[in-house]
Amino acid sequence: MQKILLCFILTCCINAVIAQQKTINVTNPLTIQRKELVSIPWNKVIHDFPFAENENFKIINATTKKVLPYQLESKGSSQIQNLLVQVNIDANATVKLALVKGKPQPVAAKTYSRYVPERKDDFAWENDRIAFRMYGKALENSPEEMAYGVDVWVKRTDSLILNKRYKLGEYHIDHGDGLDYYHVGLTLGAGDVAPFINDTIWYPKNYRHWKILDNGPLRSTFQLSYDEWNVAGRIVKCTKTISIDAGSQLNKWEVSYEVNDNLPMPVAIGIAKRNEAGEMLLDEKEGILAYWEPQHGDDGTTGVGCAIENSSGKGDIPGIQMQVDKVHLLAATTISFNSEFTYYQGACWDKAGKITSAAVWFQYLNNFQNCLQHPLIISIQ
Repeated sequence: MQKILLCFILTCCINAVIAQQKTINVTNPLTIQRKELVSIPWNKVIHDFPFAENENFKIINATTKKVLPYQLESKGSSQIQNLLVQVNIDANATVKLALVKGKPQPVAAKTYSRYVPERKDDFAWENDRIAFRMYGKALENSPEEMAYGVDVWVKRTDSLILNKRYKLGEYHIDHGDGLDYYHVGLTLGAGDVAPFINDTIWYPKNYRHWKILDNGPLRSTFQLSYDEWNVAGRIVKCTKTISIDAGSQLNKWEVSYEVNDNLPMPVAIGIAKRNEAGEMLLDEKEGILAYWEPQHGDDGTTGVGCAIENSSGKGDIPGIQMQVDKVHLLAATTISFNSEFTYYQGACWDKAGKITSAAVWFQYLNNFQNCLQHPLIISIQ
């Protein structure tokens, strides 16, 4: 009886606090349900909720009174840049979020990234859906097969598995939570990007430097940089800033090139093509490049896809030209000098039980692109 009375009193107190202060309103303008990580500038948060500056607060759904997980994002800075909150929003609905004073609850990590020196300079990252890795300098001097692009580690668990798999050293074997059967080789793998001139991909060597900007629990962001290399007589350097959000099949890529002649750089995003038949989607108008691979024996089937931001041909990025050759599905474009190219790349696995066919995968990517074009609307009132 005393516990029930205490809960009632606490609920009344929370309701009273919410009624007296502003709320963060998140509106979904689309006719589909969405689960996304909302980003709110920190300076806006502390302007409207000054008590949050000491980082001792909770975020509550003002309607359901459910406490929501959040992350303070620094983006590699010594100062907080954004408040990240994971929200579920019905079609054409608004969710009201309240900030209240109190010790925040621990948030279970749903994203993670790290440099893996014990495995030839791999850099690996994951969320609660899928995992990836890029290859480092040490692989170039080893007897193993050389590889360039993005590798996919499929998983069928919400748990984080990278450290476990590297420790076991048997990530090509499914121990019940997934495995690495995706083959990269001398390709762009699962959606990497490189200069593309005269129908030729100009690969850099593997990444040389890494930097983690944020590492969970809801978003992990890192940078990979490459030494300069010769691209059809031009000297080029590249930096890739990659982030992964909890609950998403896709990573965000922000790619910048430094070129000695200050001219635009033609580039191509590529997805490795298999010899056996698979299902493809090359949608230049919507900026979606997708592949449902042929089944890989008993391992199942991988879906790979990319959604390209600003694919309408307006702004700094011209329209996308897509094609298929013997090695890749390609989406080619040109990046203006001193501008950043943004796209999203990711994968799924039918054995995870969430996306089990090409039709479902292609629809996922279409919905994702639709959400990019119609972002959640945030206001504080």
